[in-house]
Amino acid sequence: MLIVTSNDIPGYRIEAVLGEVMGMTVRSANIGANFVASFRAIGGGEVDEYTRLVYDSRQQVMQRMWQDAVSRGANAITMMRFDTGSIGQAFTEVCAYGTAVVVEPIGPGQAGATKQSIGVVASQGQAAPQQR
Repeated sequence: MLIVTSNDIPGYRIEAVLGEVMGMTVRSANIGANFVASFRAIGGGEVDEYTRLVYDSRQQVMQRMWQDAVSRGANAITMMRFDTGSIGQAFTEVCAYGTAVVVEPIGPGQAGATKQSIGVVASQGQAAPQQR
């Protein structure tokens, strides 16, 4: 599955738009991480405990968004974004969202083809679709 932040995917034709997909989680750091992080904050610099928490949260919401897209029959997501917010003082909401689409690689000799899309068509053994 291709997931991009752009409105389109160079070398691919969007055949169907299946709607918005998203993944969400609400997290809080455990008390041990909060305790260690508070000491790190005194000295400045990166707070590894929170960096891991945010990274893991983003990976989880991306997976949930991907599952939502697959369940709708999509093979790509365009216009993907992250959003975060606070719930009270202890919780953080992380959301990934985008548009589920069905894309088709553009084959050799067609307007808009790229090396990547030509390679995908060749590896799949597809005949180039008729130009529209």
